[in-house]
Amino acid sequence: MLTDKFPHLKGLILDMDGVLWRDTQPIGDLPALFRKISDLGLSYVFATNNATKTAAEYQEKLRGFGLSVKEEHIITSAGTTALYLQNHYPEGTCVYVVGSDSLKLVLQEHGFTISQEDNYHDAKIIVVGMDVRLTYQKIRNAALLARAGAPFIATNADATFPTPQGLFPGAGTMVAAIATASGRDPLIIGKPFTAMYEHAYRILGLRPENVMGIGDRLETDIAGAQRSGCLAGLVLSGVSTLPQAEAWQPKPNIIAADLTELIYG
Repeated sequence: MLTDKFPHLKGLILDMDGVLWRDTQPIGDLPALFRKISDLGLSYVFATNNATKTAAEYQEKLRGFGLSVKEEHIITSAGTTALYLQNHYPEGTCVYVVGSDSLKLVLQEHGFTISQEDNYHDAKIIVVGMDVRLTYQKIRNAALLARAGAPFIATNADATFPTPQGLFPGAGTMVAAIATASGRDPLIIGKPFTAMYEHAYRILGLRPENVMGIGDRLETDIAGAQRSGCLAGLVLSGVSTLPQAEAWQPKPNIIAADLTELIYG
């Protein structure tokens, strides 16, 4: 069992895409697996770089897989980006968003105004996430704002995300297009940076050394866990491969085929 290998472990920070599911397909028997996690005395939160859904929407998706989770235990890069903006910009600041309707909703719920395409030049900040309706016009508008000096913020820079059909383009694709067009690098809020992990530690009420961050992507999940001071568990059910994991330095604390193998050992 995982707790036999790490006896000081008390909590988990779990990625979702590629760990719990691939799009609409669960990876393993999730209700049974989380009953086991609870039986081991481990508390947990979920932390995803995916900014296309609100925490409430993820709560509903988890419910569809048989998991009942409090909304406040679901951390998204969209929510963390909104908190960052609250800490650095006045309420009501106009934001140009390249991203999903859910990302816009999260920012609005935190007190920000979302610019429309025809008044994009009123925006003071650019926020970029996953946008399946990306257009030349959106890239152009964001690039012009960035070149004029507007802060350029990315929810995350994941180049891809796992689906049953293979790896699809992720938010990093949109971020890279705007960075190329503007000549500006963004401030990235999500993993591998530490803000989401620090938020998770507060929710769990645990110190980093008693927590394991679990994910499927070395350059975000594992790098973020290592950077924030917790244990790092890699599952091979999503993006990163075993040869990549073996070459990674420092190595993850544990590598498993999937979350079930990682928990049961």
